[in-house]
Parts: sequence; C-alpha cells; structure tokens
Amino acid sequence: MKRLLLVLRTRVSKDDFLTSSYDFSLPQELIASYPANPRDSAKLLIYNRQNNEIIHSHFYDFEKYIPKDCALIFNDTKVIKARLFGKKPSGGKLELLLNRPLDANNINVYIRGKVKVGSEICFDDGLIACVQELRDDGSRVVNFTKEDKLLRFEDLLPIIDKIGHIPLPPYIQREDNTDDAKEYQSVFAKQEGAVAAPTASLHFTTEQHKRVCKNYKHAYVTLHVGSGTFKPVEVETITDHPMHSEYYEISDDAKDLLDSDLPILSIGTTSTRTIEFYARNKQIQRGEANLFLHPNNKPLRVNHLLTNFHLPKSTLLMLVASFVGVQKAQELYSEAIDKEYRFYSYGDAMLIL
Repeated sequence: MKRLLLVLRTRVSKDDFLTSSYDFSLPQELIASYPANPRDSAKLLIYNRQNNEIIHSHFYDFEKYIPKDCALIFNDTKVIKARLFGKKPSGGKLELLLNRPLDANNINVYIRGKVKVGSEICFDDGLIACVQELRDDGSRVVNFTKEDKLLRFEDLLPIIDKIGHIPLPPYIQREDNTDDAKEYQSVFAKQEGAVAAPTASLHFTTEQHKRVCKNYKHAYVTLHVGSGTFKPVEVETITDHPMHSEYYEISDDAKDLLDSDLPILSIGTTSTRTIEFYARNKQIQRGEANLFLHPNNKPLRVNHLLTNFHLPKSTLLMLVASFVGVQKAQELYSEAIDKEYRFYSYGDAMLIL
C-alpha cells in the first residue's frame, strides 16, 4: 500500500527564503494572556488543502474533522517549574530560567543579571547554582548543589517543583499564578523536561482526549520543548538560521504507527518536528532533534497538522508554511486576525487537512 501524503506542491520562490516574508502585524489585544475556559471552547480554524476550503468552528468539534483511518501522534512532555528567583551572596537579585540538561549534572540556563564563571546563586530550600561556563549565545552552564551534594537533573526536579515558577512565554506579560501550573500543561503530560508547553495539546480536555484515543489509533512521542522555540529568526535568509536542538524520544507504539502506511495527524509543531526528524533518521528513537521545516524542506511523513497561531518571523510559522506555502499561511493568518482569533500559547487553534 502506497503511503498517503498530502503535501501541497507549490513552487518555492526566492521570497520564501526571506525572513521578511513571514512577518505580520498583530493587534495587541489578540495575544492571549489566559487560556480558554473550558479548554475546548477555543476557536478552531480548519483549512482543507484539497479544496482550499476554510471552516470556522470550535475545538469541542475537533473530532468531526479528523480524517477517517487516521492515526494521531501526541507529545507527552511535561512542563517543569523552570523559572527560579535567587540571590547572589552579596544580596543582588537574579532570575534563572532552566533551558535543558547537557548531561547528568550540567544544565544550560539563561540568567537575568550579571554573573561570571564561579558565581553562586542561592535559592530557597538550600538550593545553590554555580556558574560553570558563559556561552556566546547568551546562555550559561550551571550545576546545582544542596547541602554540598552535587545534584543530578532528576534530583533537581522535585526541588524546583516546590520553589520554582511555571515559565510563561515572554509575550504573556504577567506573573504566573496557581492556575498556570495546571493550565500551561496538557492533560496527558507525563515526561518531565519541557520549559515550554506543546500548545496545540492544551485544547484537549480529559474527556475529549479519552474519546479521541478510544476512536482513533494513537501514540505518544516526547520532545522536551526548550526556550529556543521562542527565538525569532534574525537573519535575512531563513536557511542561515541556527536551529536549536531538543531531546526527543519515540515510543515503540509511535514507531509502529510511523512505520505503517496510516495517514498521520500530528498534534502540534513539536510532535511534527519529532516525527519528521525520525522520518529522516530511521531507527533512531531517541536523541537530539534540530530539524527546521520550511517551504523548501517539506514534511515527509505528517499528513495533517493541528497547531496554534504563532509569532511573526518564527520557525513555527515557517513550519506551517512547509505544509501550505508562504502565501497561504499569510492568508490564513489574515483570516484569523479578521475573525479575532486569539494568538500564541494560550490562543486558538488551526487544523490543516
């Protein structure tokens, strides 16, 4: 049986490689600061590439639009409380954002405030971070100790769960609250390690997720989303952008589905990057993924995509354009703005068929 792929065959122009082609203006009031309540009350824009049809609906009707005989792939990563507030021994305040573990003890972080190699930052509960390296990209490498014991990353997780804060994206211009610990997390989150949520997953209620999983073949991958997901493309030509890498793992169930001929509906851009990295690196079920999807690097395995509405000039918008082309992506975003869809992490959703 020939594998089904619904890839839009559009001619790639030189403008498709210009970062400026992925810019758009968004009214401030359309940036969602809080999630839809209930989750599935979010708006849903459905775009069918076969007939160029756009439908406006709500996420509680999502199941009506899932193609027949389709398998769903979810990202089961879990957001950790990666934002920490501490002090230097001198009393100066610092803010630290965990990004990703580099090995058992060394962790890549971002620190708001001046530090040098050897600087120590003291947090609640006796936690201390010591700066090991200053990197050219602005990140820092630290390790953590408590009571003079060097901590492994897995030892750190229960501590930051008590003293840390949910790392809301920078465009949500408010402090996190107790609700965010639950709302900025999918109902099927399981594997701790992300510092940003796989946002398309946030629309599922527990009941809807159970229903979908009962009625469709499905499986889970893990991609621990890093802070690089928010990094804008700052070069003139998108292919010059240094794509960040993130740890991924393909479950055996997911591998079986991806190796089958079933059409795949990917729940989110993070699942898509994981699936497509696997499609290009067969048999490698875990490691570091740094795949950059754009109109000249189209999906090979994902047939349909559920996603949110993303930042201008972002690799996520370029990923959307890899499915529909740059011009159509801009048209869909203009339609969403005209219809007052809410954008970004806590915003509304789009289903590309």
